[in-house]
Amino acid sequence: MNINNLLTRSLSGIIYIGIIIGAIIGGEKSITVLIMLLTTLGCIEFSKMNGLLIKRNYPALILDIAGCISFGCIPLCESFIVIWVAIMLLRIIEELYLKMDNPLKNISHSLMSQIYIGMPMAAMNFMAVLTDRPQLLMLIFIFIWIYDTGAFIVGSTIGKHRLFERVSPKKSWEGLWGGLLFNLITASILCFSCSAYFGLPDNIKLWCGLAIVVSLFATWGDLVESLIKRHLGIKDSGNLIPGHGGILDRIDSLLLVAPASALFLAFYLAISQ
Repeated sequence: MNINNLLTRSLSGIIYIGIIIGAIIGGEKSITVLIMLLTTLGCIEFSKMNGLLIKRNYPALILDIAGCISFGCIPLCESFIVIWVAIMLLRIIEELYLKMDNPLKNISHSLMSQIYIGMPMAAMNFMAVLTDRPQLLMLIFIFIWIYDTGAFIVGSTIGKHRLFERVSPKKSWEGLWGGLLFNLITASILCFSCSAYFGLPDNIKLWCGLAIVVSLFATWGDLVESLIKRHLGIKDSGNLIPGHGGILDRIDSLLLVAPASALFLAFYLAISQ
């Protein structure tokens, strides 16, 4: 990687991180805007990846985006469940009039977008809004970024044993364990220094458990997106973020980490009451 590409990648990465942190600090409304933005860009990119970003399929894309946004807002209000079901009914009926070459593939793509994009957005809202702890969402992002950094440093220096060569030839077991170690160290430090800010008790088992969940599902999230891209024969999901690819390339880990972390935290909240 030459110096210009490195600078471009670093600058765009800093801007991306700044937007995420700014939105979380801004509170419920800005987090909702962030989720709507990620949802919209993610759905557009997902359609483009699958060759469905064509004019006659725009009505389906609009309902896909509306459905994912409604799914993501379910933790805010139960009425969004009704809205989401209504949108999904319309989406299935709509296929009768779109005259697509493969209607079953088109409907399957729409339903997949609800699971792959909408569900993680709902999990983000659950952590940030339903628990009244938006800092939890920031903690999840911190763990993802620390894990990625640790995995890259360790994997690029001593990585020899391939983790999942069929899908991602560059990933190594050493990188996975390195990223996990970085996260466990981070969790230990934050547990005894910033637990009050993040709204979690200074319970080292809880913090390390969350760090492990994030690390494992960040790896699987990355691999799942790599599997999708390999199947479609593409390198990046898009070119929205210079030096990084598309928005799905940036949030691939989050798409599995968010629902897994929400389940972990919901279980903890349930047993601790």
